[in-house]
Amino acid sequence: MQDIFANEVGRWQGRGALVIDVREPAEYAAGHLPGAVNLPLASLTLTTEISASPLIVVCASGGRSARAAGLLTRAGHPEVANLLGGTLGWLRENRPVEFSDADDRH
Repeated sequence: MQDIFANEVGRWQGRGALVIDVREPAEYAAGHLPGAVNLPLASLTLTTEISASPLIVVCASGGRSARAAGLLTRAGHPEVANLLGGTLGWLRENRPVEFSDADDRH
């Protein structure tokens, strides 16, 4: 697992990275990174199947995503990154977000 900054997300996505937002559905619906899928931390386990690699994990500020990234690394995912500063840091840099209904999980 490694920590990355917002300016590195595009490079990771260019390599096919999947962005996983581990916040609760209502938080996700209120604004998330473009293309991110919602998988709340509470539902993530060592046996959660995610076939994509690499992975970028994000939450509001970086705490939950760091825990999730550690869990995904222990589950055997070879390339996992935690977005430092989370969605709040992303927004502070005036980066784009998408919105959805709380029930519109990917």
